[in-house]
Amino acid sequence: MKYKSLIGKMTLEEKASLMSGKDFWTTQNIDRLGIPSIFLADGPHGIRKQAAAADHLGLNASIPATCFPTAATVANSWNLELGEKLGEYLGEEAVAQQVNVLLGPGINMKRNPLCGRNFEYFSEDPYLAGKMAAGYIRGIQSHGISACVKHFAVNNQEERRMSIDTIVDERTLREIYLTAFEIAVKEGKTKTVMSSYNLLNGSYTNESTHLMKEILRDEWDFDGVVVTDWGGSNDRVAGLLAGNELEMPTTAGETNEEIIRAIQSGEIAEEALDECVDRLLDLIYTTEIASNRPNEYSVEKHHKVAQWAAEESIVLLKNDEKILPLKKGNTVAVIGDFAKSPRYQGAGSSIVNPTILDNVLECFDNSDIISIGYEPGFERYGKKNSKKISKACDLAKKADVVLLYLGLDEVTEAEGLDRQSMRIPENQIDLLNSLCEVNPNIVVILSCGSVVEMPWINKVKGLVHGYLTGQAGARATVRILTGDVNPSGKLAETYPVRYEDTPSYYQFPGKEVSVEYRESIYIGYRYYDTANKKVLFPFGYGLSYTDFEYSNIQVFKDRVTFKLTNTGDVSGMEIAQLYVGCMSKDIFRAKKELKGFTKVFLEAGETKEVTLSFDDITFRYFNVKTNKWEVEEAEYMISIGASSADIRLKGTLLVEGTGAPLPYDKEKLPTYYAGVASNVSLDEFENLIGYKAPVSKWDRSQPLGYNDTIAQCQYAKGGAARFAYHLMVFAHWFLIKIGKRSTANIIMMSIYHMPFRGVARMTGGIINMPMLDGILMIVNGRFFKGFNHVLKERSKMVKVAKVKKTMPNAIKET
Repeated sequence: MKYKSLIGKMTLEEKASLMSGKDFWTTQNIDRLGIPSIFLADGPHGIRKQAAAADHLGLNASIPATCFPTAATVANSWNLELGEKLGEYLGEEAVAQQVNVLLGPGINMKRNPLCGRNFEYFSEDPYLAGKMAAGYIRGIQSHGISACVKHFAVNNQEERRMSIDTIVDERTLREIYLTAFEIAVKEGKTKTVMSSYNLLNGSYTNESTHLMKEILRDEWDFDGVVVTDWGGSNDRVAGLLAGNELEMPTTAGETNEEIIRAIQSGEIAEEALDECVDRLLDLIYTTEIASNRPNEYSVEKHHKVAQWAAEESIVLLKNDEKILPLKKGNTVAVIGDFAKSPRYQGAGSSIVNPTILDNVLECFDNSDIISIGYEPGFERYGKKNSKKISKACDLAKKADVVLLYLGLDEVTEAEGLDRQSMRIPENQIDLLNSLCEVNPNIVVILSCGSVVEMPWINKVKGLVHGYLTGQAGARATVRILTGDVNPSGKLAETYPVRYEDTPSYYQFPGKEVSVEYRESIYIGYRYYDTANKKVLFPFGYGLSYTDFEYSNIQVFKDRVTFKLTNTGDVSGMEIAQLYVGCMSKDIFRAKKELKGFTKVFLEAGETKEVTLSFDDITFRYFNVKTNKWEVEEAEYMISIGASSADIRLKGTLLVEGTGAPLPYDKEKLPTYYAGVASNVSLDEFENLIGYKAPVSKWDRSQPLGYNDTIAQCQYAKGGAARFAYHLMVFAHWFLIKIGKRSTANIIMMSIYHMPFRGVARMTGGIINMPMLDGILMIVNGRFFKGFNHVLKERSKMVKVAKVKKTMPNAIKET
């Protein structure tokens, strides 16, 4: 241990106190030993340090910081250098705000398009997500602070995220849901990992010794700190045994006492606590920010970097008749509420208070675009308004080109909630349909952080997808439209034709006890390619204002080389992608998988030779019989493409295997071997996971407990609890009716899906677990006994707090 001498000077109480927060955002300090607090702040795409009241839902304003494009956006750049540079600027701002641990990046897989937090994650592909995350981490930690990669692991839905049990087979867990974390740990060297709220195959993630010890610590050699998501501790002692050092936020000492009692009873060896303390001390002392470090940065310079990131990440999806870039002298009508009030970031714990915010209408003043006016065209939150449509059409008649800004609003994509559909609001489609009748030259600029259906796409000539471009996104978009910047972004996720085509359609979200990942390894393009399912836009797709030619592929044992030529008349950047597919049929596989990529800048007419090297991930698969990574001896197809569906070059390579036994009985897994795993039977899924899947529905005959949700009060024996439930549902309905959708969402995010234990874990000690026992008595039909129990435990807690408060004064007097 690095800090053995210091730990030897601590009392048991002091050691235990370090294992949970001092308040909402800081760790505990021990003044007598010179151990300072450190500050943790939200910040996947910008620093969210709150100056006043702290919360984890983005309700209260934070100190101004640069709002960079979200991870879902930057992933479309496929530029590792850009990711690292953004990390450096995030780290600089974190230091300026005295932040020791920046809670990001988020790298959960985009299993389903409706996950409400997809805007905060990179990709449906673990290799791309892991490589981008590693860049962010290196950049952030170059300033001597810590990144915190999250949410570990298999956190792929927001509904019931604090209590859902994710049922997934081991191979899929390793290959799809943990590979990005593995890259972030091994290559990014992240100092901190945040555990997720959910259970994984029956165990809370932060209590899972398989996840936390066997994989994270033993296999990946992670020696940093694991912190819970806020309020994400279920059994504090079980979490500590698994190696979860830090619980956030504070529980006012309640869980410290649990740790002390566990050590005194012998349930935990004090040496195990010492190891956790040692790792936490290392984080504290290696991220300590000296008071003389700069507390200012160039706001303008950081804004320019945010613009650069947006310019490289914007994706051109359609360009019929080369309507873009806009021709000099063309007149344009700017239509859509998002043009005047840009949708540039997500909602929830990642919301950033921007230092500057560019506006599209103002950006036109410095361009060659001749704007003849602006009309909002639609109500932002979905209400129909025929007058606005009529005014927009009158304007559109007068223009050469209509620039139509569509997308999803802030309350549709938010932490704590999943989207209800994959469509954009109907009132926006009504506007588009009307505009088509008066002007055929429509370019849609789309603003949203996740996949949407586009049954309307044949009605537009141009489609520019900005995703969520951050505070400088408006200017970046204008520069794309005018041709000042040649678009180079490509999609980091697949766009299906309709939601029903997605492989997890039948198993998302888990509504009650569990969610079954029956599609196994077949998520995103792995499914669509293998099942030959038609898609709207494939993974890796994006257009340019120039053309690129691929030639001269050569495959070697450790690499592939080829030539890339810009055959157009303007300079541009091309993202070349390496896909590898095993040609053997002995083990079920996706048709091909991304195993490398590079972004290449080429002048008009220029040719470059490109090399993509193979690594230890290129040919591996996880064998559930040997319980380790193996290589199947076989011929492998080596493909170079402009997207997963646009393969330009192919070669083959015979790869020597590790000689492992075949992991599956092919006859028992016909759907998986056929590659069409979108609606797998329960029997076949149980053959895959190797055991009987747990019952996915609530047992309504049982009394409600700590890990049941407040939503389950609808089944409670206590009339007061049922009344409270119906009152909550009514309040949610009423707030939506009167247009208070953000407030209505807060009910769902912070109350409806919260397990009862969250009431104690998230209130900073105002309600403790003994008081929660009384609340559960009320819920389960023993109103008076429960009410008295709450009052008794509250009184007891207040007395203990008073005694603790007077103890320091008593010590000083002696």
